[in-house]
Amino acid sequence: MMASGEGRRRRDNLVPLAALISREMKNEKMEKPTVRYGSAAQSKKGEDYFLIKTDSQRVSGNPSSAFSVFAVFDGHNGNAAAIYTKENLLNYVLGAIPRGLGREEWIQALPRALVAGFVKTDKEFQSRGETSGTTVTFVIVDGWTVTVASVGDSRCILDAQGSGVSTLTVDHRLEENVEERERVTASGGEVGRLSIVGGVEIGPLRCWPGGLCLSRSIGDMDVGEFIVPVPYVKQVKLSNAGGRLIIASDGIWDALSSEMVAKSCRGLPAELAARQVVKEALRTRGLKDDTTCIVVDVIPPEIAIQPSTPPKKQNKLKALLFRKKSHDAANRLAKKLSAVGIVEELFEEGSAMLAERLGNDESTTQSGLFTCAVCQIDLGSREGISVHAGSIFSTSSKPWQGPFLCADCRDKKDAMEGKRPSGVKVA
Repeated sequence: MMASGEGRRRRDNLVPLAALISREMKNEKMEKPTVRYGSAAQSKKGEDYFLIKTDSQRVSGNPSSAFSVFAVFDGHNGNAAAIYTKENLLNYVLGAIPRGLGREEWIQALPRALVAGFVKTDKEFQSRGETSGTTVTFVIVDGWTVTVASVGDSRCILDAQGSGVSTLTVDHRLEENVEERERVTASGGEVGRLSIVGGVEIGPLRCWPGGLCLSRSIGDMDVGEFIVPVPYVKQVKLSNAGGRLIIASDGIWDALSSEMVAKSCRGLPAELAARQVVKEALRTRGLKDDTTCIVVDVIPPEIAIQPSTPPKKQNKLKALLFRKKSHDAANRLAKKLSAVGIVEELFEEGSAMLAERLGNDESTTQSGLFTCAVCQIDLGSREGISVHAGSIFSTSSKPWQGPFLCADCRDKKDAMEGKRPSGVKVA
């Protein structure tokens, strides 16, 4: 009788498979990964800067809406542009996102907001009359979604369980990027190498005037506005196995390939990993440039729960076995989770044309005013100029359709696209 009663109790405790699956799906949606990070740098010129901010919130006062920001700024011709961008870019990006969006809508709005934020940062910095410039690699991690925006030749790679090493940025170096060379020359710039006595050409391809080797940056008001601040943007969703992001300035990438960087620090926690990458780059090439690295680990909740540290008195063999056992368990779990799916690409766009990057909309404010899509100032109904008006790159058949630009931002757009000479003159 006892056995049959126990059997009934066991049957009563059984949960239907559909209910289990539903519960797992709910848990998956609720459980956010843990984000751990580390950074390391060696300075030669004092023009590299980085940003780490893990307490940003989509909804002010709501901790569950938290997201993280990581960025590297590699300045040139001085550090003013790098410092200004570090201090202002995030606020300009967030200011371009409509209020009151849910998480999914917010994430979908990020690519366009990043374009607006980059262009506004460039415009505002150039208005100060300083001639320095900076590369930017800007990474937003919200749950399992990673959004990267970049100009220049700093880089972000992803080392993902089950997906290998992938690059989430595009290098905007004239030497390597044929499309960018064609865009710059079509917009009125000249591309060539530095000429020395006797007409001998040396060094990488550069854009003239100015002699910059990059085709995109923030700042650089003295090299022509065809050097644009419009970023390449890529957005991916990681599988439940998580992944490692490595963000670094060209002091790293000039010394090591993406695969070498990822391999050099596997198995190390983020802080040690960042130091190891810098150490490996310096060992390979020496300190020829500022060298900055941020490592960000997006870790599944189960793996993030670390076992307690073994007592210090235990012998080395026991400690080694303990680490191996916990490491093997983590690896088994990672392999199990990686079966859920590989990295999913949500968005990718690298066009330098604002008509393509800002899209189509007919939105107005409640007061009936339009808003400049770049600098976010309110415009009267007769003041706004459609980003599509007169543009051969327009994806809209309605040139009166938004988004709209103020007169200053429209002038900047025309200059970037080579429709008028760059209006910036430096004494």
